[in-house]
Amino acid sequence: MKITAQDEYGLRILVRIAKCKGNIGVSIPQLSELEGLSQPNVSKLTRILRIEGLVNSTKGHVGGYVLAKPADTITINDILKALSGRLFDQEFCVNHAGTMKICSNSVDCSIRSLWTIVQSAIDNVLDKITLADLSNGEEEASETFENLFKGLPIENKELQQ
Repeated sequence: MKITAQDEYGLRILVRIAKCKGNIGVSIPQLSELEGLSQPNVSKLTRILRIEGLVNSTKGHVGGYVLAKPADTITINDILKALSGRLFDQEFCVNHAGTMKICSNSVDCSIRSLWTIVQSAIDNVLDKITLADLSNGEEEASETFENLFKGLPIENKELQQ
């Protein structure tokens, strides 16, 4: 599984919006400048986030984007599903049947079992982390994640610091 640029940039935009307190919106030009992204890219991402109900927009000279609900109620799973969808869902088998109408492994598929358990593990992790957790800064977020996932093996040494 790869995290796409859309996932990364969408998360960055939402973290930036979440850090703004009160009802002050953040405009596309502001988000573009603060995150080093093109205005068309920010516009595309904020449109997706608005359609998916994660942000609200207001027009006018003091307008911009604000969160549609509190940051502590928006999970990272919600965000990634909105930006790029799930890694695996039941439609996957229908959409990847090859040249046949029905997948040749539709009755007995060990691969489907693998993707189902991987998706479940991903959901389990990403449902525990909220946008508020990411809005606290790296050190505090790292402590939060360590507490959430104590006892889980971490292979990447950079994440252990």
